[in-house]
Amino acid sequence: MSDQTLNGPDTPRGCPVAHGGADLARLYGPEAATDPLGIYERLRKEHGSVAPVLLEGDVPAWLVLGYRDNRRVLDNPRQFSRDARIWRDWREGRVSETSPLIPMVGWRPDCVSQDGEPHRRLRGAVTDGLLAASSRGVRRHATYFANKQIDAFADAGRADLVADYAEHLPMLVLTRILGLPTADGLRLVESCAHVFKGGEGALEHNDRIMHILAELAERKRAEPGSDFATALLEHPAGLDHDEVVSHLRLVLIAAHTTTSNLLARVLQLVLTDAARLSGLVSGQMNISSVVEEVMWETPPLSVLPGRFATADLELGGHHIQEGELLILGLAAGNLDPEVRPDSAVALQGNQSHLAFSAGPHECPGQNIGQSIIEIGVNVLLHRLPDLRLAVSSEELSSTASTWESRLDSLPVEFSV
Repeated sequence: MSDQTLNGPDTPRGCPVAHGGADLARLYGPEAATDPLGIYERLRKEHGSVAPVLLEGDVPAWLVLGYRDNRRVLDNPRQFSRDARIWRDWREGRVSETSPLIPMVGWRPDCVSQDGEPHRRLRGAVTDGLLAASSRGVRRHATYFANKQIDAFADAGRADLVADYAEHLPMLVLTRILGLPTADGLRLVESCAHVFKGGEGALEHNDRIMHILAELAERKRAEPGSDFATALLEHPAGLDHDEVVSHLRLVLIAAHTTTSNLLARVLQLVLTDAARLSGLVSGQMNISSVVEEVMWETPPLSVLPGRFATADLELGGHHIQEGELLILGLAAGNLDPEVRPDSAVALQGNQSHLAFSAGPHECPGQNIGQSIIEIGVNVLLHRLPDLRLAVSSEELSSTASTWESRLDSLPVEFSV
């Protein structure tokens, strides 16, 4: 492709390539890993509420930064489809099947990749299955596994609440919900992390997830149980094998990654604020208000993939071409100065954040995730009432990928 093709007079102003690919902000690499919020704010100043960016492999996309523009995209599937089969760069061969973006952005036979009636059919099966699973003791499972995880480090007087607690508790509960053996679930913690992280291992880890879940579907077909896998297999919507496995993957990856990340951030906020910690320990404060605050300030997914323009249109003052990829800046949208001119204002009781997405594809399992977090925090503070940070709050660090910013560690001490 020549320079004339990239920047010639026929290229619509606002198209990502028209900005000069090498000059676009990259949502991967060293700067993105350490200062994603800085990138979002710089892009907001330079481009407004929508900005051209490059994803891994220098794949162009539009990052939606404004709260209202995020809602417009999320609420309007006729203009902004979730069906990656219309993705122009994919159709025209500029994104390979081996791209680490494919596990996050590519089309799959699940409800997230569909719109309209196909979406309603598949989402109905997922919603019904999650509702049945949540009625069978999610809080009981969370309490059991929270205590079991704490037992493993309670005699040591110290722990890393990311590696020893937040990364594993949601997956252990999910093994019960999905019908997975616990050992398989623990193997999948690493694979889920790699899919979100991207890089060379993303496809390999995605294949591992699919293999384990395909085996689960076959077992449950032969030996049904009271679990989500069986609910999908037996649902009146008549899901085929690929649809069942893809939805097991969807729930596993989305629920584990977002819940573990959110649990770590809630614990970080609690342990770096003495008033919140004492309020929770004494029962004067409800953990749900802390969770709500974290969902505004550090949502578990910073960026949500992805939507595709179904026709040429305008968004945020930019011309978006049919088939171009848009990614939703949930963290940036939550901090949009147009809707939050004073970021210090208390947000208690305000649930209009973007943390769970919005519109037809809003997260159907958010109540399960919140239950795991509430139980996880309450059990921890009950078991270890003198829990305290082992380092200063300034020493805590995070590492970001395109899609999320994860707390690296949360060292704590407590009495034995």
